[in-house]
Amino acid sequence: MEIHLDAVGGVAGDMFAAALLDAFPEHRERALADAQAVLPAGVAVTVEEVRADSIRALSLRVVKAEHAGHVSYADMVARIEAADLAPGTAEHALAILALLAGAEARIHQVDIEKVHFHEIADWDTLADTVVAGSIAAALPDARYTVSALPIGGGTVQTQHGVLPVPAPATAALLEGFEWRDDQVTGERVTPTGAAILKHLAVPGARTAGGTLERVGCGAGTKRFAGVPNVLRVLVFDNQGASAIPDRVWDYGVGADGVRFVCVIEFDVDDMTGEEIGTAAELLRGTAGVRDVSLGQRIGKKGRPAVEFRLLADVALADSVAAACFAQTSTIGLRLRTDERRELPRAHFTVDGVRVKSVTRPGGVVTSKVESDDRSGATLAERRAR
Repeated sequence: MEIHLDAVGGVAGDMFAAALLDAFPEHRERALADAQAVLPAGVAVTVEEVRADSIRALSLRVVKAEHAGHVSYADMVARIEAADLAPGTAEHALAILALLAGAEARIHQVDIEKVHFHEIADWDTLADTVVAGSIAAALPDARYTVSALPIGGGTVQTQHGVLPVPAPATAALLEGFEWRDDQVTGERVTPTGAAILKHLAVPGARTAGGTLERVGCGAGTKRFAGVPNVLRVLVFDNQGASAIPDRVWDYGVGADGVRFVCVIEFDVDDMTGEEIGTAAELLRGTAGVRDVSLGQRIGKKGRPAVEFRLLADVALADSVAAACFAQTSTIGLRLRTDERRELPRAHFTVDGVRVKSVTRPGGVVTSKVESDDRSGATLAERRAR
């Protein structure tokens, strides 16, 4: 399945969520329940049918009580992690939020944990990203492409003053994406919309087309002269169509046994052992991280240093990098994409113990009991197990 995003009026978080809910009404109940699960009392999310310059569309709205207040990035993360969400929703939502918060933190030189989304309507941001995450999780085999984005014009009022359009965080997130100038001013792509595109879409990819199966339309809140402020979704079955430029979507093994993984490395020499241990565990639990290893090095001036090396999904590399900056004292990262080859593997259970088998060249199969399932008072007993 290919989901093509036609940015007629632009892209915002609520427009993406509404357009996908319009195209996939069977996932509406799941997505709205996930959004409601992370919102506090007095804040509700609704969907309604509207007309945007005579075009029928869905509109996603967050209705807030006067006492709702503001919420920080750290608060949003805590709410998502604590909520009972549909499978996969939290991973996607946290990745989108990490991209958004990381961009805001870098642009405005503030700690990522202290980022507040005042200018992008904080509770709206939380609802939009959770709905987007829920839909993405419900459509795991979809690929996303997007048309050239309208650059807009003028300025936008933010917590940090009046800034040019597109907002700095939006521009930073969408490097590599194509833009167009349709001579219509205003903020056409919001930071939340940009983070969703960064997480899901393939920069510069052309739609492969195919059989058009569904159409959806999401409306934004603003009105622009001469263009309806809608995001249109075209859902194609493109089996047999020209291949879309590839992007790695998982950490598995392709048909040829070759995959790619993002390697993130950095050194720290000013953290305590306790801080390093805590940071490593938190990074291991970050969405998109597949492995974290530590090594000892001697740095400048003979200082002992600890080297962090993370293996991460390529599609989530930016959000993992943001987490590295948030959890450690490093001020610079080394990122590269490495080719990774894996042997075919299988998992099975014997007498309640998990076993992993690997098929090696020549058809030889080797097996090993999962370490976590070993028990015994001594090393010999655990190996015998």
